Formats: sequence, structure tokens, C-alpha cells
Amino acid sequence: MTTQPSHGAFDDSAGSYDAVLYLSFGGPEGPEDVMPFLENVTRGRGVSEKQLAEVAEHYLAFGGVSPINSQNRAVIAALEEALAAAGLDLPVYWGNRNWKPYVAEALQLMADDGVRHAICFVSSAFSSYSGCRQYREDLAAASAEVPGAPAIDKLRVFFNHPGFVAPVTEKVAAALMEIPAARRGDAHLAFTAHSIPASMAETSSYVTQLRETCRLVDEATGGNAWELIFQSRSGPPHIPWLEPDISEHLEKLAADGVADVVVVPVGFVSDHLEVLFDLDVEAADTAATAGINMVRAGTVGIHPVYIEMIVGLIRERMSDRPERACLGTLPPSHDICARDCCPGPMLKPALAEL
Repeated sequence: MTTQPSHGAFDDSAGSYDAVLYLSFGGPEGPEDVMPFLENVTRGRGVSEKQLAEVAEHYLAFGGVSPINSQNRAVIAALEEALAAAGLDLPVYWGNRNWKPYVAEALQLMADDGVRHAICFVSSAFSSYSGCRQYREDLAAASAEVPGAPAIDKLRVFFNHPGFVAPVTEKVAAALMEIPAARRGDAHLAFTAHSIPASMAETSSYVTQLRETCRLVDEATGGNAWELIFQSRSGPPHIPWLEPDISEHLEKLAADGVADVVVVPVGFVSDHLEVLFDLDVEAADTAATAGINMVRAGTVGIHPVYIEMIVGLIRERMSDRPERACLGTLPPSHDICARDCCPGPMLKPALAEL
């Protein structure tokens, strides 16, 4: 398969909006929600009931409540305050792909409130089918379902925006300080992101964008040895996914004599379950068994610079010919995705316009 980068166009005309839609992945709110939620997430992917039951135990270890929900509420509250402080009278609505409040529920509420044109922030910093296009398909399907649904413009991905890179850098610098000064320079940085099918990676800029963010953060924190690693793989075992896995990587580092590693969940914007279980439990256990000191860096969460970044991205789309903030060697990502940008295993023609 020929690798195709994510691509599209910029919108240099000032948009007029009367609301913000915060769009996220969603997660269960109690034990009874866990299996229905996981069925939503994995529908059509050939994941066995045994695999679902194993993942369900991860959620049940946290009372069946995904921390992503409280984290989304905290980001939305901070964003509402930042918008008000910036003089932007934009109410913030919340919708999810896989659990309540679903996207269609959010659009229905917006329609009932008279919202006609909204700007949408998706809590995913990187381009891929699951991180960008699938959310656009969710919006298209929900819009078709809701009479009078508002028009929605999606904000660009922000992998190289200084408002994302700077908070990640701060978290990594704080994690490095937990390593004794005499060993700090030799510490290894293991940047992690959610693994995706290799075929999906080949039709997007996911890995390229991740590597650029990792490079920028490492450069800003002093230039430790680093590597991009993957985690939280799901799906049938016969389908190739991005590797290496974090646990295998930790074992290799230990075998190579590395004493300290900072694990940086750069692919995640908050400490949700893939961070709290897959890293803080499973990866930490692997590191302890292998005899390597592991420190896990925090995610951006509600860092004020990150919240201000969201406000800045909204202002971009409300301005004529805006200056688009970015760092590094790659340009800012496009505002409007091309018809064939980040296709999934099967492109859905009816939804390709989004």
C-alpha cells in the first residue's frame, strides 16, 4: 500500500459561530455501562468476547467509571472560563463517539437551543482515521439524524501547536527531575501513543506527526535518547498494528542496561484508562520486573496553556487570513480535510464530503 499523508485546505475566511462543540471518545460511568461501551468501541472490528471481557476488567478495577468523563468536564469548565475571559460569547456543548452524551444528543440539544453554526474541537492531537476522519463521520451521521442540526466546522489537529507542545514539555521536564541528577542525562524517553492498524497508519500522517511532537519535546528538554512506542493494541491478532509495544520496549531497555526511563503518553491529552491502567499498572509492573526505574510523565489535562490553545484555534477560524501557530519543521495542519484524507478500511462515500 502506498503511504498517503493527511491533507486538505486552509480556510482563510472569517467564520461566524454561535457555539462550541467539544467532541471526545467517551467512557462508561458505572459497572453496568462497561460492556455496552466496549461493544460500541469495537463494533465491526472482529474483537472476541474473551478480549472484551479482559478489557472490561481494566475498567472494573476503577469501579467501572472511566476517568475520561470527569476530565472532559474539567476541560469544558476551564474552556468556558477562558472563552468568557477572552470576550467570546460561545456556549460549550459536549458530545462523545462511544458513550453518553452521544454526538446526536449534543446536536439535538444545540438545535433545541437555536444554535445554527458551531465550531468543533476534537480531543485528538494527531491525524488518523480513528483520531480525525471517524469523528467527522460521526458528525455527518448525527447531523443526518437530527432535524435542524447546526452546521459544524472542525478545528485543525494540533500536534505541533506551541499550546500543546509546551505543556507536554513541562510534564516531561518535571518527570526527569524525579531521576537522580547523576543519571538524568542517560535517562531514556519512551513516548507512547495508541497503536492503530498498520494499514490505517499508511493512509494518514499519524506517525509523522507523532515523531515531530516527540522531537520537539525532546529538543526542549535537553536531548535525551528517545523512541516512539505504542500501547493499548486491540483487534484480531492476525492484523498488523504499529509496534513496538511499551512492555516489550521496557524489557529491551533493561536488557540494554538502561537504568531509567520516562514514559511520556504523548498520544493522549488526559490521564484516562489507557494511561492509568496500561501504563501505571501494566507497564509499571513490567518495568519493576525488568529492574528498570520508570517514571510516568503527566498529560496536558487542564493545563492553562492548553486551554488557551483551544481558544486560539477558535479565534483562527473566526479571523480572515489568520496566522496559524506551529513549531518545528512541519506546517500547521489543514482546516478542511480532503475527501480522501485519512480513509479507514472502507471509505464511506456518502460521508466523504466532511
